[in-house]
Amino acid sequence: MEASPTPLTTLQEGKSIKFGNSQLEMIHAPGHSPGSICFWHKESDALIGGDVLFSQSIGRTDLPGGDMDTLLSSIREKLFILPGKTIVYPGHGPETSIEFEKVNNPFLATYP
Repeated sequence: MEASPTPLTTLQEGKSIKFGNSQLEMIHAPGHSPGSICFWHKESDALIGGDVLFSQSIGRTDLPGGDMDTLLSSIREKLFILPGKTIVYPGHGPETSIEFEKVNNPFLATYP
C-alpha cells in the first residue's frame, strides 16, 4: 500500500484559499469528524457545507471521532453567525440557507 503524500500546507480556520479571482474562507466545524471543514464564499454568500449541515438535518456523528454536542456547537457558533441569506451547498441533498435551517432544522430547534 502506498503511503499518503505529505501535505504542502495545512489549512487554518479563518484563512482563505485563493483561486483565480475567488477566495474561500475555511471554517473548522468539527463534530461529524474532528477535521470537518466548510468553505464560505463571502462575495456570493455561499457555503460549501460538506457533511456538517444539511437541509433539515445534520451530519452523522456515529463515525470515529464524531460527536453530536460538538457538531451542534459548530453549527450554532460558526455557521449560524453567517448571514441568513447564505446558501448552503451540503455534501448530499438539496441546497438550503442559514435562515431556513435556524427556523426549520429539527436538530437545532433549541437555537435562540
